[in-house]
Amino acid sequence: MEERHTGVSTVDQKIYVAVTGTQHYYGADFLKPGQIVHLIKDPDNPHDHEAIKVDMIPLGKIGYVANSPHTVPKGCRSAGRIYDRFEQHVCGMVRFVIKDTAIVELTLSLEEVYIIKTTENVAFSPCRQEELGKK
Repeated sequence: MEERHTGVSTVDQKIYVAVTGTQHYYGADFLKPGQIVHLIKDPDNPHDHEAIKVDMIPLGKIGYVANSPHTVPKGCRSAGRIYDRFEQHVCGMVRFVIKDTAIVELTLSLEEVYIIKTTENVAFSPCRQEELGKK
């Protein structure tokens, strides 16, 4: 099995994580397979030094990557297992939603394009790892 330089995924293996804590934000009813989410390190989190928050544009934070043996489903990785595999941010795609938990596949090749319409012109802004890491 050959590992890519990014360290986020391997050629043969996809990486899945569980998004938990959705009930503390917007719930999980709106989450659907195919939606893009943003996993962003949260080093200032007082409860977990390996916390990774999960954001969805335009809502903001919708939960956290599971990091406890009680919350990480079989076949998923914990926040601690993926924390050192990316700089500050990585995109992911919702693959499954079960009750109040979303299963997300990590991917570096995923990009999200925002179209912002103003009174003067239309601007395109790609979602890239290096841009979100500065926020």
